Amino acid sequence: MALQFTDASAKEAIESGKPVVIDFWATWCGPCIKLGPVVEELAEKYDGQATIGKLNIDENDEIASAYRVRNIPTVLFFKDGEVKERSVGLVKLSDLEDKLKSIL
Repeated sequence: MALQFTDASAKEAIESGKPVVIDFWATWCGPCIKLGPVVEELAEKYDGQATIGKLNIDENDEIASAYRVRNIPTVLFFKDGEVKERSVGLVKLSDLEDKLKSIL
């Protein structure tokens, strides 16, 4: 199951240096809602290999601003505390998997 990140928990996960995937979304964003189940499936498939979760930008905007998230949905892939990959828009599970595999 995908985590529900806050700015604080997302920052902590990123600083851990482990692989982290964050889906930046909002409740009013149609494509974000459609991407939700895809991110959930990714979280289930890669449980234990990466920290995967969602961050609502309306409730937590600090991390989104820090990493220049301008459009949603945006999925950022972190490793060693840095953004290694970025996906913008509604994408398929295989697209997210390819990016995640590149940082594992």
